[in-house]
Amino acid sequence: MGSYEAMEYRRFTSKSEFDKAIHTLEGILKGIALDTKINSKEIEELNHWCILHRRFLHKSPFKELIPLIEQSIADNEITIEEREDILWVCNNCKAGNQYFDVITSDIQRLQGLLHGILSDNEINQEEISGLKDWLNENEHLASTFPYDEVYSLVVSVLADGKLDEQEKKLLEVFFTEFIDTQSSYNINKLDLELKKEIKISGIAAICPEIKIKGKSFCFTGASSRSTRNKIKEQIRSLGGRFNDRVTQSTNYLIVGDLGNPAWAFSCYGRKVEKAMQLRKAGQKILIVHENDFWDQIEDLRIVDLA
Repeated sequence: MGSYEAMEYRRFTSKSEFDKAIHTLEGILKGIALDTKINSKEIEELNHWCILHRRFLHKSPFKELIPLIEQSIADNEITIEEREDILWVCNNCKAGNQYFDVITSDIQRLQGLLHGILSDNEINQEEISGLKDWLNENEHLASTFPYDEVYSLVVSVLADGKLDEQEKKLLEVFFTEFIDTQSSYNINKLDLELKKEIKISGIAAICPEIKIKGKSFCFTGASSRSTRNKIKEQIRSLGGRFNDRVTQSTNYLIVGDLGNPAWAFSCYGRKVEKAMQLRKAGQKILIVHENDFWDQIEDLRIVDLA
């Protein structure tokens, strides 16, 4: 690449990099405050963000943000008002999502939120409840990776009203899949043995919107309610398409419930792995549980009878 082309490319990527950095900072600031207590490790994480972006100190909004953050954390604390001041600068001095659409910008904020939650290497129930509230407020991200995955796991671990140690480990490992741990002061020190101990292959969406007409389906696992051929016939009779393989044109991968008691937060198998790869690449494919599929079939029958 010639010097002029390289300069133009860098000019464009720098501005997009700026926006991503600010969106991530917004998420971190909200994540560390979800339990209303900001500790010294979380302060270290904010300081590390300033160090990582100091090379942009001559450019706006970093020339406003970095001094403000450093001043706010100088006493190793950050008040609610100081945090709100920083968020105000984020909202008013960035490039206005010029290089990212709303979905991408909010996914970057979600990744920052997870980063903030993990920044002290501790996860508590108050933080996860706060994360669930944020996810509920941002339902426009549904079907976008990793919103569905995070939401499904959060709903599952909070279902019994308490967060045990195994669930904390599960969340810890899962969240690190979606954040840049190399840009963290503390998170990259997580025990790597956890990732060997806990493996997560895929997450089924919670209460997904399923449309059948004109959509492409694939099935994995075993069904307690029907045979695969009958499921295929059911989909085709309603104007949908069925394929035995997960492809780029697949809209829904249905996960059978038989023999998979942990379906609520883990779905294992080659097809799920392929679907996850496509989701990570930006493909709008939903992993749905068989029960949700049959619920949609029943809803369609009720409409036809009305």
